[in-house]
Amino acid sequence: MSLTHFRSADHSASATPGRRVTIQTLQDKKSKGTPIVALTAYDYATARLVDEAGVDLILVGDSLAMVVMGYDNTLPVTMDEMLLHTRAVRRAVKQAMVVADMPFGSYQVSTAEGIANAARFLKEAGAQAVKIEGGASRLELVKRLTDAEIPVVAHLGLTPQSVHRMSGYRVQGKSVAALHHLVKDALALEAAGAFAVVLEGIPTEVAQRIAAALHIPTIGIGAGSYCDGQIMVLHDLINLSFSAPAKFVRRYGDAAALITDAVHRYRDDVEGRNFPGEAESYHLGKEAMAALLLEEGTARRKA
Repeated sequence: MSLTHFRSADHSASATPGRRVTIQTLQDKKSKGTPIVALTAYDYATARLVDEAGVDLILVGDSLAMVVMGYDNTLPVTMDEMLLHTRAVRRAVKQAMVVADMPFGSYQVSTAEGIANAARFLKEAGAQAVKIEGGASRLELVKRLTDAEIPVVAHLGLTPQSVHRMSGYRVQGKSVAALHHLVKDALALEAAGAFAVVLEGIPTEVAQRIAAALHIPTIGIGAGSYCDGQIMVLHDLINLSFSAPAKFVRRYGDAAALITDAVHRYRDDVEGRNFPGEAESYHLGKEAMAALLLEEGTARRKA
């Protein structure tokens, strides 16, 4: 049994005081021009740290397929896997809004199936909203989800679930016609009920015009500085993604180096019999030790 079992799982006393982030919180931030801070998280430990650091929104992204499960793209991750990770994140979070990515295949087949799967994220995993990729083809689903009291974050531009159709991860919206198409899609998604939209992998000038056209917040990832907020994949932020970073990634720490160094030192201490030491060891009490020595002495004499 791990020594962590001796610690309380309740961290409410150490959490930064404040109210839970809601849709209205994000809308107010857009109105005031206060940037929205968002990150991904995929488990209890990282979600707790991210939440306590004060981010507004935590996305349980289908990017876990790549950075947690080791797949080449986001497509293989399943509903059950996404629900499992969303539940773990939700148990850790006290303040941030928790949004769950709907995985590939969970909403593309039919609107009815999409609604049923989205409901599971709120009912079974405790998410406050779901995120879906796509523009005009998702309008009916967004409207139906909104009517069903399931808040929706839309996702335009470089949509990773469309990797095969897009022939890879390529910047989108690079022409004037594409710009107008994205603005039209964004306005339509807003009208259908989406309360925010993620803009990924599009030129700054395109994102700027979408953000100005919408009343709902825009959250950028590789979309420049004019969005109402920014989101990053946590593993990219701390160098745990094991791949060359995209142009839009800025690394703020090196968890890979920290973990590698810690494991090397642990290995060396074990091999050198320097771990565990006295500080990490338990001992019998005086009475138990005396009884054991007496028992062992008696046994030796009889032998």
